[in-house]
Amino acid sequence: MKAMVFAAGEGQRLRPVTEKVPKALVPVAGRPMIEYPLLWLRHHGIREVVINLHHLGEQIEAYLKDGAKLGLKITYSKEQELLDTGGGLLKAKPFLQDGTFIVVNTDVLIDLPLDDLIDFHRVKKATASLVLRPDPLADQYGSMDIDSEGRICRFLKAKHPTTSGGPYTKLMFTGVQILEPRIFEYMPSDGSSAKFGTTKDTYPKMLLAGEALGGFRFDGFWQDVGTAERIKQVEDRLAKGSIRLHYL
Repeated sequence: MKAMVFAAGEGQRLRPVTEKVPKALVPVAGRPMIEYPLLWLRHHGIREVVINLHHLGEQIEAYLKDGAKLGLKITYSKEQELLDTGGGLLKAKPFLQDGTFIVVNTDVLIDLPLDDLIDFHRVKKATASLVLRPDPLADQYGSMDIDSEGRICRFLKAKHPTTSGGPYTKLMFTGVQILEPRIFEYMPSDGSSAKFGTTKDTYPKMLLAGEALGGFRFDGFWQDVGTAERIKQVEDRLAKGSIRLHYL
């Protein structure tokens, strides 16, 4: 199985640091943040990874090179302009189109047993399975509902055509997902330089079309490290030993 790590963003919430250093290389507890998702993937047996690049991308490539020092084989997808998540995936389609693949954001620290997610995805026969978690701010960042079987019934404002009266659980996306190449059928077919988002454009379209979207609930450790405050929070917890990432 292959994977993609999103690393093209400008890291606006981490400025002024990211004016000279790409977000992916901002240190978190002594290592560049992108190493966390990469080491998590390696721990679960995934070796072939594509990373999309845009803002100061040459620094990321110079640091990681071909991935050998981390035991990985890394390919790069270079974006002349920032293509957002959907456009980034579409540009990397030649690398990802041959089978099921994992996608993770560069600013995500998570201690998720990947095998459990893969099993869930296969049992549900989903086109996409998103790792979700409970969060009191879910509505602020974009919530979705899952039913008792782990199927996504509402994604932002879009609802699955078979949605009944519930009960539903409101959750928030973690930035980790497992996808089938079928997702590309719901993306523009007029080239690989389109700019669009998966959450705003692709997934609502898939849901309305009746595609099976899985919502894998995860209550374990997860932390977004996209701001200086959140980086400090996770560094403090790692230093105190209140959290331990099993893949390090």
